[in-house]
Amino acid sequence: MRISEITVKEVAGKLDAITVVNEYIRLEKRGGRYWGCCPFHNEKTASFTVDPERKLYYCFGCHKGGTIISFVMDMEKLSFPEAVETLAKRSGVEVIYDGFRDNQEERENSVRKEELYDLYQRVAGSFHHWLMKTGEGKRALDYVVTRGVSAELIERFRLGYTPRDRSWLFAFLTGKGYSPEFLAGSGLFSSKYPRSSFFSGRLMFPIADRQGRTVAFGARFLALPGEDAGESPKYINSLESGIYKKGQTLFALDQARAEIRRTKAVYLAEGYMDVIALHQAGICNAVAPLGTAFTEDQAKLLRHWADRVNLIFDADKAGQDAAVKAILTCRKNGLSASVVIPGRGLAERGDSSSSFKDPADILKEFGPEALQKSANYCISDFEYLVSRAKVLFDSSSEGKARAVTFMFPYVEVMDSEVSKNTCIEDIADAFGVERQAVQADFKQYGRTDGQRRGIAPKEVPLPRAKSIRMSDELFLLTAILVNPDWYPKLRASLSSELPIEEIDDPRAKELFIALEEWFRNDAPGMDDLLARIQDEALRKFVIEQAASQAFSQRPELIFGESMKRIQQKRLERRQAEIIVELGTQKRGDTGRGLDDLLAEKVYIDAELRRLKEANQ
Repeated sequence: MRISEITVKEVAGKLDAITVVNEYIRLEKRGGRYWGCCPFHNEKTASFTVDPERKLYYCFGCHKGGTIISFVMDMEKLSFPEAVETLAKRSGVEVIYDGFRDNQEERENSVRKEELYDLYQRVAGSFHHWLMKTGEGKRALDYVVTRGVSAELIERFRLGYTPRDRSWLFAFLTGKGYSPEFLAGSGLFSSKYPRSSFFSGRLMFPIADRQGRTVAFGARFLALPGEDAGESPKYINSLESGIYKKGQTLFALDQARAEIRRTKAVYLAEGYMDVIALHQAGICNAVAPLGTAFTEDQAKLLRHWADRVNLIFDADKAGQDAAVKAILTCRKNGLSASVVIPGRGLAERGDSSSSFKDPADILKEFGPEALQKSANYCISDFEYLVSRAKVLFDSSSEGKARAVTFMFPYVEVMDSEVSKNTCIEDIADAFGVERQAVQADFKQYGRTDGQRRGIAPKEVPLPRAKSIRMSDELFLLTAILVNPDWYPKLRASLSSELPIEEIDDPRAKELFIALEEWFRNDAPGMDDLLARIQDEALRKFVIEQAASQAFSQRPELIFGESMKRIQQKRLERRQAEIIVELGTQKRGDTGRGLDDLLAEKVYIDAELRRLKEANQ
């Protein structure tokens, strides 16, 4: 099945472009436009703009642009039908289908995703009931409460508990009408034993996407009194599925996004309980990766709203190594970074052991105020790396050389040559070595070690659409396409004054055809109109012209003047042809009658005088 044009048109009509884009990046109003940093390439000065009336976006830095539906497609990695369905749900529009969709498999995948969202939402509610209302769940509830988590936070994060009986969930869900075949592919059950729940006897942390839909679970094992945990891992996570990619998801992002957008900063912790502890302390811009290292996809996701990441990892070796990798990931993706040192904040309390406390431990032992105060003690990522290098390497000449080399991946991901040179000078000063020596070693590193370690190149802007010559016909038709509501009014005069067979510019002809097809299909929306332009360079050119607002002021005047120029050039061309024909008549060649040619020339001469006088 395919989505009806009525639905597409209604969704496009109801979309508030600024509200939709604000879900992904911060926009600020300047003049009549909204601006923000482009989510498609690294930049510090906003060059990404949204036109709320035309519902178009465009980046003057990387030259990427399109409609709001295409923006959602790019941000969410969705097909056009999936993006329309997503926006329809947000707008309260009923999706109507008609005919058969070309890609039936695509439709089936979309339906399956919706069914998985519903399933996980139902399961999260059931797990929450087990935590709050059953005797078996009370032990897990007591654990959460003793960790200093309030009832309000338990509800907000929808914490739950899964019973130890692995057969319970299958029986419960089949009793609600779910088929064994559907459940087998849900990620909730063992692949080897399809009736056995993947989770058992664990405290459950629902993982949501940015829209707040439950897509997976994290689970902490809770041993019974006197029970040996054995080989059971402390934490396990859901397997990836059609609605969940752990490297592209962050725990609590749905809870933290508003505060991240407000503060332009985010706290990145290691685990679920650390994040919840930070939220309990009023630090509501805290999130966590999901059992893996902080990924570039996660960094790019945060970059939509944040400028700075405060890393708050454990002080053990694993945590320190993770912090180093996270710093590089942040810098590589346009985010500045700092590292929280909780022990500094608690040292004033006389607790010398607190330097190894994680946020959850601090909340439990000292309360939310102490955690909030502790989280304010940050050092820059450069300071952290220097201190780490000094711990790892001694002060011998060889040790200093290794320490300096340890810093080079950080220099490599600086976003400008000035930043790199400044960083090299700071490294030399930090380790007491000559700046020229550090510079020379870094150049050598760039030729060898940097390549072997797979240092990613800085993101570069997308190439601009190849240069397009603006003929008079292309100028007129671009102006109309940017203001498509005018096309029905101009259609008759265009057909008479600019018949398609007389359009020499092939790109102008393509725009004319796109406008006519769009009009004959009841003008379903800008998405449909732009999709009818097959030439990608031309489509980018039109979007760029719309973003520049070159055709926004008094479009009727632009249309009128353009039509006059086209008419004048047509008359001048015909005038030249008549002069040639008159010359052949003088030489005795057969052709049109002399009187007819002279009469036509008199008419054209008069029309040209009229047009020139009107332009004066």
